[in-house]
Amino acid sequence: MLVHPQFDPTALQLGPIAIHWYGICYLVAFGLFLWLANLRISQPHFRDVGWTRRDVEDLLFYGVLGVVIGGRLGYVIFYKPGYYLANPLEAIAVWKGGMAFHGGLLGVIAAMALFARSRGRRFLEVTDLIAPCVPTGLAAGRVGNFINGELWGRFADPSLPWAMVFPQSGSAAARHPSPLYQFALEGMLLFLLLWVYSRRPRGLGAVSGMFLVGYGALRFTAESFREPDGFLGLLSLGMSMGQWLCVPMVLAGFFLLWRATHRTSATGHGFNAANKCEINHPADQ
Repeated sequence: MLVHPQFDPTALQLGPIAIHWYGICYLVAFGLFLWLANLRISQPHFRDVGWTRRDVEDLLFYGVLGVVIGGRLGYVIFYKPGYYLANPLEAIAVWKGGMAFHGGLLGVIAAMALFARSRGRRFLEVTDLIAPCVPTGLAAGRVGNFINGELWGRFADPSLPWAMVFPQSGSAAARHPSPLYQFALEGMLLFLLLWVYSRRPRGLGAVSGMFLVGYGALRFTAESFREPDGFLGLLSLGMSMGQWLCVPMVLAGFFLLWRATHRTSATGHGFNAANKCEINHPADQ
């Protein structure tokens, strides 16, 4: 069996200032987003409707706010509502940990809606742009989880070549290295699928729908190997909270895919026509 290397979570100490690996992973995620989003706006179907580098920088600013605020609120509401109701001041103690991806996603959705409204663009045009740029950031976050030795997996067969002991779990039993599974599935695999899918113009909302379906399905799969939160355990039907939160994501994704296909076939217009129409009629939200 492998043993988790027990990395020091502090990458660099400069006097009283500590730079953590997890913070570096966040910076890498933001840098990858800028790079990939700028590649996206160079594609004709985005360039032709006026997207600029300044738009990408503003998108990152909105997105960071959405991730941090939504991720924290999601953890408070979805995972420990009783605790934070009794200890409301603890809800702002983000330095103690506790972020939820699904809450971060809702935060980003709200932030992108504000951005779209401020620019007179359709919300789904914005989310179609950023969707393929998100998985690499998720991958970077999972690297941070692994370095910290957190979010370890369920018990595994010790004969599994990559089974790993996580001393942080308080057990010497072999476990699945679930952060690495999530890095591979909802990070790199989802990125490749979305990047290839989005290279061609698609109906409005199709890329966003593919992200929701792909992430929801891959996260649901990875959750099967991840130890559920001790204070929640498994919920109805033997599913974790993370798996239950994936269900509406997948359903919403299929709806967006159906809607994009139906609208494209009904109107005979592709991506460019839909978005040029939006530029001419910004009030149509």
